[in-house]
Amino acid sequence: MVAMLNGHPGPSPTITGAIKPGHERVLTPAALDLLQDLHRRFDGRRRALLDARDQRQARFDAGELPDFLPQTRALREADWTVAPIPAALADRRTEITGPVDRKMIINALNSGAKVFMADFEDSTAPTWDNLIEGQANLADAVAGTISLVTAEGKAYALKPQTAVLMVRPRGWHLDEKHVQVDGQAMSGSLFDFGLFAFHNAAALHARDRGPYFYLPKLQSHHEAALWEEVLAHTEHALGLPPGTMKVTVLIETLPAVFEMDEILHALKSRITGLNCGRWDYIFSYIKTFRAHRDRILPERGQVGMTVPFLKAYSELLVRTCHRRGAFAMGGMAAQIPIADDPEANEAAMARVRADKKREAGAGHDGTWVAHPGLLAVAVAEFDAAMPGPNQLDVRREDVRVTRDDLITAPAGTITRAGFQANVDVCVRYLAAWLDGLGCVPIHHLMEDAATAEISRAQLWQWLHHSGLSLEDSTPIDFALFQAVLTGTEDRLPKAGLPGQDRVREAIAMLDALTRARTLADFLTVPAYERLP
Repeated sequence: MVAMLNGHPGPSPTITGAIKPGHERVLTPAALDLLQDLHRRFDGRRRALLDARDQRQARFDAGELPDFLPQTRALREADWTVAPIPAALADRRTEITGPVDRKMIINALNSGAKVFMADFEDSTAPTWDNLIEGQANLADAVAGTISLVTAEGKAYALKPQTAVLMVRPRGWHLDEKHVQVDGQAMSGSLFDFGLFAFHNAAALHARDRGPYFYLPKLQSHHEAALWEEVLAHTEHALGLPPGTMKVTVLIETLPAVFEMDEILHALKSRITGLNCGRWDYIFSYIKTFRAHRDRILPERGQVGMTVPFLKAYSELLVRTCHRRGAFAMGGMAAQIPIADDPEANEAAMARVRADKKREAGAGHDGTWVAHPGLLAVAVAEFDAAMPGPNQLDVRREDVRVTRDDLITAPAGTITRAGFQANVDVCVRYLAAWLDGLGCVPIHHLMEDAATAEISRAQLWQWLHHSGLSLEDSTPIDFALFQAVLTGTEDRLPKAGLPGQDRVREAIAMLDALTRARTLADFLTVPAYERLP
């Protein structure tokens, strides 16, 4: 149906999602005009770039290995820097991330972190209501009027000093099925970005606060160049000076690590840094090498940032960014404080402490946490190593990273517990996601879609390469998978489990995805079709 906005038939785009009270303040005719404009100008290029991803993956499947691009060698070797970083982003030692629900936004902005990344991507299940209400919540946050009173009477409101807001739209690969232009679904990226920019860019610019964005899942500098065109066009359309919108790019795909210089250059007038999106990066490694038996990773718990290929990735990112005058942001600490077990909590905090000490020592300019309870630990390590606002002067000229350093799989094993954990974590997360929750506490970790992606991609790869065995010599085959999958429902908690009513659906989805002849690019694409 065509939406009715302000009492009149809505223009193209056609809205198929239900327009509930309050949605009309987000889906205004002028905002929809901008979305239509963005789609018509840029969606063809987006789809062509997605086709290019498929063609590249086919070459990887045939045996080609990712590598630095010979045609851009001169650009990598030349001396150039990105545009100066705004004062509001000079100190980013701690960044907190989370979904765009009202309580999360208030708590994150009040947390004491330097930056809050409001996430429409991996930690938000993109139901229509989540997306539109998230946009309304962020508009209230930018206006300074956001508040909440819970059913229990607890009140939430903003403090006088808050974190700097950044927004992460969905990746180029995701559509927004509820919005169609000329009979085609919109890009989820353009939808999320366009609505936020339309409603908030002028107010943020007036306060020298951006708007600022995190750009996810890029696989090439051509995809970064498309974002540059989108951003420049939107600035012009909204009457903003060129370069007003600033971005940080997540390096969370294996192909992108070979194009960091090129990505920085494509966005050089507005990019402020690159981020080690390490969980998605591990997933991308598995996906890129899905057909390569010699590059199978051990179980997830053995693939930490100190293994050689991840250490090389982190250090090359620092060296590349600082050479170009951009920040090198560290990765996520997903731990949740364990209030009822002091010994287990101290062990968890020790892992966070070691991770942040490693990042600060490597030269990173800041880091991510998923919970406010980790901020003090992260700040302490960065304060000790980084007395100034950042470490742009740490050039890491000692770092020399080759292609093989970035793609050689580490040694390790696959235990029965690790195999089972991949099944259980994927089912638990997927059930919650299907129920509308994209950020899920599992085993004292705040998990998002990247965890489920690693889990199901590993299962697929282990099962589709013959001859692999568990550490106890049990063959890894579909009989083992079926036995573990069949017992999943009995193993999961019987109370307080997010998405409890969707567990069987999640089990069936994991079964189908794992048995498919080809590894699906993203779990969230087929799962999205099941969301309202």
